[in-house]
Amino acid sequence: MRRVKIGFLGGSFDPVHFGHLLAAQDAYEQYGLDRLILVPAAQAPLKPNDVQSSSEDRLAMLRAAVEWDHRFEVSDVELKRGGVSYTIDSARHFRALYPHDDLYWVIGGDQLPKLHLWKDIVELARLVEFIFLERPGFPVREHPDIDGLRLHRCDGHLLAISSTELRDRCRRNLSLDYFVPHKAIVYIKEHSLYRETT
Repeated sequence: MRRVKIGFLGGSFDPVHFGHLLAAQDAYEQYGLDRLILVPAAQAPLKPNDVQSSSEDRLAMLRAAVEWDHRFEVSDVELKRGGVSYTIDSARHFRALYPHDDLYWVIGGDQLPKLHLWKDIVELARLVEFIFLERPGFPVREHPDIDGLRLHRCDGHLLAISSTELRDRCRRNLSLDYFVPHKAIVYIKEHSLYRETT
């Protein structure tokens, strides 16, 4: 039986934007992945104040954004678990689900220098391989020295979009068009997300 190549992309997705989805597509195409699973974090350990909307809203926006695309799936495993989301816990979960497949965790090149700080990183490096996105003009100079780390470089697109900036645009009543998938924008408007609470 052929081993299936499964990629995972984690993040707060608050809101999901085209930078996230291009990263997913870049990894999917360049590494010939069979599936790519988006994994929204309940709370990111290295960005404790990064989440402003509820788990339900972030999950709904993400699903609305990619439901038409057969290549992408969404997992709510970290949202259901709650608390701080450590990649190691999700990697153990997915390794148990897919014991015979090749698992790839997709990260931004900017994460590489911090990789040694990730919880149980040596065990994590045993469970999954890493695909890191290198953006044009921002070569990754140093690679972390971690036992057994399997690292793959991926040409990423340069899209300087941040969820923080998008939440600010909402507050200032500016358009999210061309930053965020249309169905996610509709959801944000319908649920009045990222507005100042008075």
